[in-house]
Amino acid sequence: MKKVFVNGYGSIGSRIAKFIKDDSDIVVIGIGKHSPDEKVQYAIDDGFSVYVPEDKSDNFKDYNISGSIESVLDDCDLVIDASPGGNGFINKKNIYEPKDIKAIFQGGETIFNDNAVSDILFNSRVNYVEAFDKKYVMQGSCNVTGMGRILNPLKEKYADKLTRIDVTLVRRWADLEQTDKQIDDTIEMTENPHHGTDVKAFFGEDTPLFVRTIKVPTRQMHLHIMDIRFNANAPTSDEIHELFKNEFGIAILWTAKGTKDVRDFAESTKFNFKDTNMLHIHANMTMSIGDTVQLMYSDDQTGLVIPENYMLLQAMLFQRNYDDALKRTNKLFNMDEKKKLLEEHFSKKD
Repeated sequence: MKKVFVNGYGSIGSRIAKFIKDDSDIVVIGIGKHSPDEKVQYAIDDGFSVYVPEDKSDNFKDYNISGSIESVLDDCDLVIDASPGGNGFINKKNIYEPKDIKAIFQGGETIFNDNAVSDILFNSRVNYVEAFDKKYVMQGSCNVTGMGRILNPLKEKYADKLTRIDVTLVRRWADLEQTDKQIDDTIEMTENPHHGTDVKAFFGEDTPLFVRTIKVPTRQMHLHIMDIRFNANAPTSDEIHELFKNEFGIAILWTAKGTKDVRDFAESTKFNFKDTNMLHIHANMTMSIGDTVQLMYSDDQTGLVIPENYMLLQAMLFQRNYDDALKRTNKLFNMDEKKKLLEEHFSKKD
């Protein structure tokens, strides 16, 4: 049995910990908390042992803390670092490297420049086996993960016909749990977004991908608008939908009027955290005109990367073959059932 420590208990850490504790090959030995806030008690109430930085232990006297992060990591196989962006790099330098422990980092970190946490950016649909022999790997952000999951099937089928992909990322302002984060009444533009550069990290610098990003005042998912250009007549909408019909983690929806429709259905169906853990192609919006296909899909923000973290864990700790890892992930997250329910509820009307 492998011992896993989750460092952080926010939107990502809490989800990861609650799911992977049900894997009989893994024991979650604890949760790392760096701030004495209400999430400390949430983690304890959820049945986890909480550990804190040695030099901050006095700040946690009001909680039943199990010990220091430094001590618990003396007997640990893998850390899933779910700390706020930039802190993962600090944790790597100060804790993981000195203790020679494998670690997974989240999309708020980088694989570029002096603050790189890894030399690989992971996407299970693209480079699963490349993580087998790695000590440190960065999981892509939800937007980067989503683009990779859509683009790889397109590249596999139409590699010699694709000429350019333009993507507009319509990003949500805050996560569902971030109720204390003010949502401003504006549409905010993002200069030099990292998403395109990150995607090219696993597809290659010569990928004809162009990404622009805006942030809008909602907590209800991201939306990607993708224009896919071909060197001749583009595939039909039906052919595009058929390409993604059996893809893991992609549901094809026809009647959702907006992202909140999808979220509300997930909540009504009692999906954990109200997450679908997948992408949703809004098939009624797919258009094929001349040499271009326009594809629109929503991205389950935080929920999308949780199964990806589990896929990455299986690659780094067990070196399981891809099909086996996918089967285990499907079972743990009930992905087939969620996809079936979503597609039935938002099916095409005659």
